[in-house]
Amino acid sequence: MTTSLPLERGQQGEAVRDLQRRLIAAGFAPAPTDWGHYGQETQASVSAFQKARGLPADGVCDRVTWMALVEASWELGDRTLYLRVPNLRGDDVADLQRQLGRLGFDPGRVDGIFGPNTAAALAEFQGNVELTPADGICGADTVQALRRLSGRAVPGPAVHMVREYERLSHGERTLLGRRVVVGQLGGLSALARTLARALRVAGSSVLVLEEPDGARQAAAANRFRADVYLGLTTAGAGRIAFYATADFESLGGHQLAEQLHAELTPVLPVPVAAPLGMRLPVLRETKMPAVLLELGPTRPVVDESPAVAAAVARALARWVAAPVSLDRG
Repeated sequence: MTTSLPLERGQQGEAVRDLQRRLIAAGFAPAPTDWGHYGQETQASVSAFQKARGLPADGVCDRVTWMALVEASWELGDRTLYLRVPNLRGDDVADLQRQLGRLGFDPGRVDGIFGPNTAAALAEFQGNVELTPADGICGADTVQALRRLSGRAVPGPAVHMVREYERLSHGERTLLGRRVVVGQLGGLSALARTLARALRVAGSSVLVLEEPDGARQAAAANRFRADVYLGLTTAGAGRIAFYATADFESLGGHQLAEQLHAELTPVLPVPVAAPLGMRLPVLRETKMPAVLLELGPTRPVVDESPAVAAAVARALARWVAAPVSLDRG
């Protein structure tokens, strides 16, 4: 199927029918009159699914949208979950992470990726409820135990959000020594270099990435052990995104997005929409607070690079001084 991507309006055939079956299973069924044809109804269904999943709602089924549809097909208990490479991904993993977090076991952020933190939290849960072996493998017995204890879940933010709040609240309050990744995803190399220079003058250790693939940028930022990730792109038209799902968000990412919005609004040549929680790969897969700045048409932004870079640097300095909001803590 992935060899047929992207799929968009006007196409037809078995690949489109496969897409439509996935949309139906996810609860976004197009009209039967569209069967086998990527018509207006299918485009609308894809767009609605994308919006619900925190993806750009352009109505085109690209690789990211297709993988999100595949992940949406999994429910907790459908398969055994365990640590492997590449990591298992799906809504079943996200459900497991949510339940562990509500019970006080920290799997890391709710990202639907079964990584080492999720395996460790799962093994801790299994040991706590005396499941043997406590091996970090989620099978039928573990799912049954989670469902049995679901009524004991603590209301309020998941444990990872609480720990993120505590970690950021007690961190350093200046840019000195901060490890910052500036990820240039297309069209803004000059801005990335100007911003990096400004942050280095402030004493930060800066890694500039020139890679159009957001997932690869996230992996590089994780290897760098960055304190914060700033993504730059001219795709879109004035939007600042941070990682969030329906019941989870990066508190640090949200606060940084708010600071950036305040500083960039008077500077950018195009309007900047209010910060938006999204599940784009570069936001989902980074382990640190991360934002993606979609800054609109290339030429006007490049022409204002010094002013834009200065605004971003000011926002980052304000963020390290107050990295989480009490209202969201």
